[in-house]
Order: sequence, then structure tokens, then C-alpha cells
Amino acid sequence: MSNIKDLNSISGVILAGGQARRLGGGDKGLRELAGRPLLLHVIARLRPQVAGLVLNANGDPARFGSFNLPVVGDSVAGQPGPLAGILSGLDWAAAQSPAPSWVVTAPADCPFLPRDLVARLAAGVTAGATAVVASYQGRLQPVIGLWSTSLREDLRRALLADGLRRVEDWLHRCNAIAIEFPLAAPDPFFNVNTAEDLARAADLLTAG
Repeated sequence: MSNIKDLNSISGVILAGGQARRLGGGDKGLRELAGRPLLLHVIARLRPQVAGLVLNANGDPARFGSFNLPVVGDSVAGQPGPLAGILSGLDWAAAQSPAPSWVVTAPADCPFLPRDLVARLAAGVTAGATAVVASYQGRLQPVIGLWSTSLREDLRRALLADGLRRVEDWLHRCNAIAIEFPLAAPDPFFNVNTAEDLARAADLLTAG
């Protein structure tokens, strides 16, 4: 049985700091998908599932002003990757009052996230667990996960003292539990990396 009794104890963090090199650079989440920003599709999926929502992105936060969400930059300098974004989310959560016990993270390029993402991840939290990540068709989705805020200082140490950068290494280090999600159409973990992916996502949305 899950040791999370109340889903309202979970906040959400959208990792929007990717540099979108395969899309020509810039903010991937601001690319248009079916007439609105890709990021807005992700927000629409995740916001109903969490108590609060924040964006993790570096640079001028004003470019995300239309989304009416807090924007936090990386807690660790040098843009060391998504682990820094996860840490920033945990730091943001710890500063809230009351502070949520758990944070769920998802990237800004997954427009079809499961509508029961948080519930399924939370159901996998057994006694003593501090991290649960999604898996789909046997493949880990390493940045789509649920993290206990108790991991903050361990993750900070891993980044600053140990030079850890790969999310998969962090999953091993914190003994993350993988939760397999059922098959669905479209692929709930479809992520947009290229112009072709963006066109494919638009087709999938048009198809219903």
C-alpha cells in the first residue's frame, strides 16, 4: 500500500530548460503545437493532478509570463542538466508553506502525459521509498518521476561534490522504483525533439 495518503501533498515541476538543439535552439516549450505552445499542452495534463505547479527554466522568466506560473532557475550553476532541474523543484517545494512532501517532475516536451500520472506514481510509493519513476514498454522515463523532498541534500551533494550528471545514475543511487504504465494511444510518453516529432504530435491531436 502506498504511504502517500493525500495527493494534495504533491507539487509539480515542469522541466523547461532544454535547449532544443534539434529544433534549431530556443525554448522547446514555446514551439507551437496545434495552435498553442507545446508547454501549454503539458500544463493542461499535469496541473489538475498536483497541488501546485512551477516551471524550471534558466534565463529571463518573463518569456513564460503568459503561463502565470512561478519560474525557478537551476540551483546549481553551469546548466548541468535535468538533475539540476529536479533539485530546483525540490528546493522550491521546501520553501513553500506548508511544504509538500513530494514533487513530481515532467519535461516540457511531452504533450500526452497520462491523466493519472501522479496517482499511478504515488501508488508505487511503498514504505521507505523516496523516488518512483515511470516506465513504458519496458523503457524507463527517467525525468518523469515522483521525488521525496527528503532527497534534496543528497541530490545537491551528488551534483556538487560527486559530479553526478546522468539521471539514470541518480535513479540507481536513490533506489528508485520503476512503475510500468499500461499501453495507450497515443503514446503517453511521446516527446517532441524534432520538427518531424512536432508535426507527428499535431497529427495525433487532430486524430483525437
